[in-house]
Amino acid sequence: MMLQGLSVDSSGPSFTPLVVVELVSDAKEETIGWLLNKIRDQQHDGGAELLVEQLGPGVGAQEKENPNLFLVGATWQRLLSGAEDVGLFKESTDGSMRAFTCANKHNFKDFGGDGDGFLSMAECQYIIKHELDTLRAKDETHVPGYKQAKLYPGKSIIRRLLSKRILIQIFPLHDKEELKRLSFSWYKKVKLSLQPLDDIRHYYGEGQALYFGFLEYFTFALVPMALFGVPYYLFDWEDYDKYVVFAVFNLIWCTVILELWKRCSASLAYRWGTLSRKKAFEEPRPGFHGVLGFNPVTGREEPLYPNIKRQLRIYLVSLPFVLLCLYLSFCVMMVYFLMEGWALSVYDQEPTFWTGVLLFIPSIIYAVVIEAMNLIYRYAAEFLTEWENHRLESSYQNHLVLKVLVFNFFNCFASLFYIAFVVQDMVLLRQSLATLLITSQILNQFMEAFLPYWLQRRRNKKMIRKVQKRRILEDKELPLAEQVRLEADMSTYLGTFDDYLELFLLFGYVSLFSCVYPLAAVLVVLNNVTEVYSDAFKMCHVFKRPFSDPAANIGVWQLAFEAMSVIAVVTNFALIGLSPQVKTYFSDSETHLILWTVAAEHGLMAFKFILTFLIPDIPKHIQIKLARLEFESLEALKKKRQLHGGIISWKLRAESGSGSTHRPLRTAGCAGDSVLCKTSFTTSSPLPCVVKTGFVQ
Repeated sequence: MMLQGLSVDSSGPSFTPLVVVELVSDAKEETIGWLLNKIRDQQHDGGAELLVEQLGPGVGAQEKENPNLFLVGATWQRLLSGAEDVGLFKESTDGSMRAFTCANKHNFKDFGGDGDGFLSMAECQYIIKHELDTLRAKDETHVPGYKQAKLYPGKSIIRRLLSKRILIQIFPLHDKEELKRLSFSWYKKVKLSLQPLDDIRHYYGEGQALYFGFLEYFTFALVPMALFGVPYYLFDWEDYDKYVVFAVFNLIWCTVILELWKRCSASLAYRWGTLSRKKAFEEPRPGFHGVLGFNPVTGREEPLYPNIKRQLRIYLVSLPFVLLCLYLSFCVMMVYFLMEGWALSVYDQEPTFWTGVLLFIPSIIYAVVIEAMNLIYRYAAEFLTEWENHRLESSYQNHLVLKVLVFNFFNCFASLFYIAFVVQDMVLLRQSLATLLITSQILNQFMEAFLPYWLQRRRNKKMIRKVQKRRILEDKELPLAEQVRLEADMSTYLGTFDDYLELFLLFGYVSLFSCVYPLAAVLVVLNNVTEVYSDAFKMCHVFKRPFSDPAANIGVWQLAFEAMSVIAVVTNFALIGLSPQVKTYFSDSETHLILWTVAAEHGLMAFKFILTFLIPDIPKHIQIKLARLEFESLEALKKKRQLHGGIISWKLRAESGSGSTHRPLRTAGCAGDSVLCKTSFTTSSPLPCVVKTGFVQ
């Protein structure tokens, strides 16, 4: 887990820098000293008990360089106690995943000697981040040097500094040697093997590994759809009887792959120790603000914001804004159809090669406009969700995801629904779907990988040229100070939100209309293959290293994909009902056709939910392991209570023979509160034993 070449020697103990803390360049000296003392102080004094040193000046230091960069590390014992604090799960010697405790550290696999290598670097950085986040104010009324930055007992110091822009960023450092090994096994060699998910998890954490696991799973799951769709495209697939069969296959495929992914993700999460891990208590977001008040849950003073005000902002401002954006998207769609009609009229008047090319121009322009509108709306949605002032990060993310998904779904698929069910032109639907899919894939690859890489490459060249001028760079390895400053200037990775959103839209293209354009699955497979390499490349070379995210699943995105699969059932059966072959069976009554379509759709929907019920979310062998762990925990608790009960009885017998003073016995109470025993007994001295929550004190 050591960072090669990044050991820091100072007057104190040498340590391996793991995390960088950057303050504003003009931060007050008293603020810096106060924060560093908080980081270094012992835990019982309210500190984090971490090691921290200021980063020295870089090569050819200039005035514009920020001097307030600090390297943070920790002793090995501190990291182990932090692992227990965050509830880290590790593999024990019996092969099961258990919560790590320092008292039983030798019962865990791979813990040998002083335990070096037991924790991954990503886990160590996550522990340090957690300890920094839990730094709290005690007697301070404001941040020293900044009277406007008020503090109160229990307030998170780091979150306050971030919200007041005194603290610029906190980010984990890369391990260059480990990154090289990961890069080589991940994307530097062309291979047909699976991604090294365990290595990705070891370096980036479970959240990133689950995204790449889902990307890989989704790609392989598309292969049957692609193989099934190619013959349809090659052999007279315009026969509607054939695409009815394809639509039914599509619907079953959607349900099965999503249910099997739950099992797959549960297996990965159990192997990585996050499936049974309890979710930590959520602290308020750094940007959350309100009137200072008493929180009955935490028992601390903190900002409180009335929920009724938040609801008014959501329903009176955010909701109308989203509806307005949907209306503007509809207007843009109608302009696209006008352009499409004009191009078609030009082609009908003079059918040449160039007028044939002109037929695709409106769709290409519309696809580019869709991507631009999605991007602009994303910024607006973030601003609006921030303005709603959500207290918890999970609430903020859920409202942001909902806003973005609704708009992106409408913006990307409204034109296809209009062509399919209003215009009812399957040829135009096929053409529009192909153009939108291909154009969006090209734009996404450019915006996600090539553009950030080009910008980062320019930054790297400037840094290397500056170092080379000083003739220090001889082995192409940047010195520590320059490496840290280079990573500090890298773009910040904003999480997997955009990556999952892209997969969600691709899943929509495949599940909703692939029966009309069977090559959609083939194109998405090709896109996902390149996506694996481009995403791996940008993670290793474009963005800062993100902190580990101990996730057990893909979260709210699982619900989003399942909702898309439900919409796919309705869409595909509506397309089936529009086929000429089906209409011939109900030529006498259109009402019968509609009733038949709705009945069949409800039947398949019921079958879909039956499949969901029959396929367990967690594999049986993992359920057994989890049940065994729960049973062992209950048995251990029962034995502990029996042992403590025996100690109490022995104490009572030992003390009951002397004196005549009656004192009540304190016994274990709920939530740590001691209660009085109803039975008094005789003793001549204060009780030597008080029991609280099962522990003898």
